Formats: sequence, C-alpha cells, structure tokens
Amino acid sequence: MSQFSSYVSVVILNYNGKKWLEQFLPSVVKYSCEAEIVVADNRSTDDSLEYVKNNFPTVRLVVLDKNYGFTGGYNRAIKEITRPISVLLNSDIEVTENWLDAPARILLENQSAAACQPKIRSFNRKEYFEHAGAAGGMLDLLGYPFCRGRIFMTTEKDEGQYDDSCKVFWATGAAMFIKTDLFIKFRGFQEEFFAHMEEID
Repeated sequence: MSQFSSYVSVVILNYNGKKWLEQFLPSVVKYSCEAEIVVADNRSTDDSLEYVKNNFPTVRLVVLDKNYGFTGGYNRAIKEITRPISVLLNSDIEVTENWLDAPARILLENQSAAACQPKIRSFNRKEYFEHAGAAGGMLDLLGYPFCRGRIFMTTEKDEGQYDDSCKVFWATGAAMFIKTDLFIKFRGFQEEFFAHMEEID
C-alpha cells in the first residue's frame, strides 16, 4: 500500500471510450489502492457509463452535460476533486504497480513543484518511450517542444538513462500529476485548445 495514494484522485476523461476502459481501467483500479478513481464523461453516446457502473462500483462518475473536449472536460472535472493531487490520465494508459508513489511524493514534499509526470513507455514497444510525454517535456530555443527520450518522431529505448528527477518545462497531459488547488486557482487549461498542446500552454 502506498503512503501517498490516499492524497490522490486519478481522473480519466472519457468520450465514447468503452473499449479503452475495458482494456485499461482494470489496471488503474488494481494498482491505485487508496486513491480515488474518477471517470469524467464528456456526454458519451456509447455505453461507457453503464460499463463502469456495472463493473467498477467504487469508481466515481462525473457526468458532464456535453462534450467539452480535453481542456473543458478536465477543467470541469477537476473542480469536483477535493484531494490535494489530481492525476489527469488518458483512458488508453496501462499503469503498473506503485505508479503513483514517486510523482505524488514529489508534489507532496516539494512546495515549489506544481506538476510532474512519470516516465511513459510505448504500449506496443514497451522497451521504448512513448511519443506523448516520454520522460518529461522540454522546449528548445526556437520554441519547439520535445521530450527526454523523444525528439520529433524518434523515440529512444529506455535503458535507465532518465531514471532520475529533473525540472521540466511541461508535463504530458497523458499522465499529469498536478496540485488540485493550483489547477483550479489558475483556471485550468485554455479551452480554446480543445485538445492537444494545452499542457504545454
């Protein structure tokens, strides 16, 4: 049992994503002991909500009145969170044992840290980093975003070269750990983005 997970709400934004919930929600429930798990639904028209209700009664549902996209959906869902750390987790992410510990600890013990992320590896090529976020987001001198472990379309093999903590310019929205009060204080994402690039902004 993690000593930090009781401070965490894992928020999964869903829109007609039953197939992703079927595949990946079980690992989130299994490996997020003591954390609150929330599925925030962007007015799905499939039977996502029925699937969650029937199979995961401990998962909390936040049902929105229309599809607000990634930015608007999370902005509204995080307002419903009372735990100090919110994890914005894509519905197609497979988590592993103790995945909450290190990022949550960083936020709880470091007053100057607002957000962070874990390493993210590819689902299909598990020894390589995932394009979305890899091992932390940076910007180059021209303002182009890149990640430790990924430059443009080229991803590195994870050989432990980024098994450390460092300051990053942006944390990926695929698995972003953020202090709930700060997310709300600074009014969340700019909803003009709808989806993509919002976490860098």
